[in-house]
Amino acid sequence: MRTRRFYKITKTLLSYGLDDLIPARWLPWTIRLGRHAFFWLPNKHKDKPAGVRLRLALEELGPVWVKFGQMLSTRRDLLPPDIAIELARLQDKVPPFDGHAAQRIIEKSLGLQSINDCFTDFDTTPLASASIAQVHTGKLKTRDGELTDIVIKVIRPDIRETINADLELMETLASVAAHHLPDGRRLKPKEVVKEYRKTLLDELDLMREAGNAIQLKRNFENSDLLYIPVVYSDYSRHNVMVMERIDGIPVSDIATLKARGVDMKKLAERGVEVFFTQVFRDSFFHADMHPGNIFVAKDDPLNPRYIGIDFGIVGTLNRDDKRYLAENFLAFFNRDYRKVAELHVDSGWVPKHTNIEEFESAIRTVCEPIFEKPLADISFGHVLVNLFNTARRFEMEVQPQLVLLQKTLLYIEGLGRQLYPELDLWKTAKPFLERWMKEQLGWRAIVRSVKENAPYWAEKLPEMPMMLYENLRQQHNIDERERELRKQQLLTQRQASTSLFWTVLTGSGLICTTLLWNQTELSDVTIGAGIVTVLLGLMAWRTRPKTKNSEFV
Repeated sequence: MRTRRFYKITKTLLSYGLDDLIPARWLPWTIRLGRHAFFWLPNKHKDKPAGVRLRLALEELGPVWVKFGQMLSTRRDLLPPDIAIELARLQDKVPPFDGHAAQRIIEKSLGLQSINDCFTDFDTTPLASASIAQVHTGKLKTRDGELTDIVIKVIRPDIRETINADLELMETLASVAAHHLPDGRRLKPKEVVKEYRKTLLDELDLMREAGNAIQLKRNFENSDLLYIPVVYSDYSRHNVMVMERIDGIPVSDIATLKARGVDMKKLAERGVEVFFTQVFRDSFFHADMHPGNIFVAKDDPLNPRYIGIDFGIVGTLNRDDKRYLAENFLAFFNRDYRKVAELHVDSGWVPKHTNIEEFESAIRTVCEPIFEKPLADISFGHVLVNLFNTARRFEMEVQPQLVLLQKTLLYIEGLGRQLYPELDLWKTAKPFLERWMKEQLGWRAIVRSVKENAPYWAEKLPEMPMMLYENLRQQHNIDERERELRKQQLLTQRQASTSLFWTVLTGSGLICTTLLWNQTELSDVTIGAGIVTVLLGLMAWRTRPKTKNSEFV
């Protein structure tokens, strides 16, 4: 099967002329010879641009490669802009699998004799179908006898085997590219495929997605900004997830939103606020916020609220990443490019040996032309992309959490401008970031830190006298040991000096005795000199440094 799949992939790539994307000078003779060996697979799409050919080839190869292209489209640091834009248009349109097979999977996973034991009105015709899973509707029988509208997400049967087979081939191709392409080290194809493997396998685990949804719902409990459907975790498994069915308007349906009188300006601004709240307040953000996963509630058009679904991909930031990002954004707002350069070095995103002046100049070259435009014409997302591309020239290591952040920010900005073309993302974001920075650096941060650590301090307070005593006792023992060590070192030095003195005298006596022996016959003088030499040697041996306290030496 692997051989057949490899041939199918090779045939597809060559028939779309994707080998033309690699300059001939980069290819060793073995690969060029191999290309000529497939002479019956010519490029059939010479009239199409490279980006279009790549997109069509990935769509033909199937869902695993489509999702890979979608992920790759976010790596603007690796791809030319025209190819990245084309890959972003990839559509995850996959025919559904048999609904009765989905029903059997649900019954088996939940241990049901019949699906009617827990659900009624189960529709075998899927509501939606994607590459990893499909969704069916029905009603859940609650314990109090009520019926609740739900959707059931079911992982495609045998999809894991397909994914593993394709991932193995991707890893093989990535290894070849890393070894043979001159730019293979910078492009990091093996690392890209490894990152994709993790993302894809995470999406296969619906219990992980359920946990992400529950976390996001808790973060936005009673919020006017975002609603997360209820997940019924008791009825969810690794390949099945049961969730509340929502009634909303797709955010991409602009005509219906306007017809219902939705405040589009507020809706766009709230999208920005949702994003920055997730990133900077919660450090936990929905990283797949494309229009297909976002709806708008129908209940209050003048006070619109988002509804989010599909939580398979989430991003997290640690405290240092959040602070550096916020400071970077504010430095950009203030056009303080040296601060931006220093922050990149301080955060470890670029090496310590980076020339700050050169890095500052490179950032200024990219950003100054942007500020000559009206704020409404500036793309916040592309500023971030340009920043990463510039930093790449200075050996910036790829940060996976920042790639997800970049992808999500591009989604949010594109969505916001689609809803309200006059959206000024910078003006909307700046007050939020300034407020957040004040909370991190001001007296509120001190109060919050005290509150966060109060339980720990309360627990440790009764132990502090004993801890203090133990610390002082250990310090006293250390001081005693150091004094003993210094004393022993001085004694050893004195012994060494004394032993050296007697050793020199012994050597002198030995020389004198030898001369007397050679120049005169055995006499009392020669014997006396020999006896003196022996005595001197004994003194040298007795005064040698003692090593019985070896632990101090």
